[in-house]
Amino acid sequence: MELNDLQFKILDSLYFVEPFDNILAEAGERESYVADELKTLIDKGMVQVMEFDAKAGDFVKSIFYDTDDMRAYHYLATTKGLMKHNGR
Repeated sequence: MELNDLQFKILDSLYFVEPFDNILAEAGERESYVADELKTLIDKGMVQVMEFDAKAGDFVKSIFYDTDDMRAYHYLATTKGLMKHNGR
């Protein structure tokens, strides 16, 4: 899979755990476009969905997420995503 410009921008902002609003601001595109490309990157295993675990006091991987509420989660590039991003 070749990354398009928006996917590249999204991965560029996910070297650390980030909320959806930060990704949206850094991408500089319409929310629906960013959400669709983020979902594609998640489906391709290039981005991990994260949620805050109050017990652990840190973010943990989330297996499930609500695609209609992208703001409820945080996101992080996976090793696969970083390798693709850096290999462009």
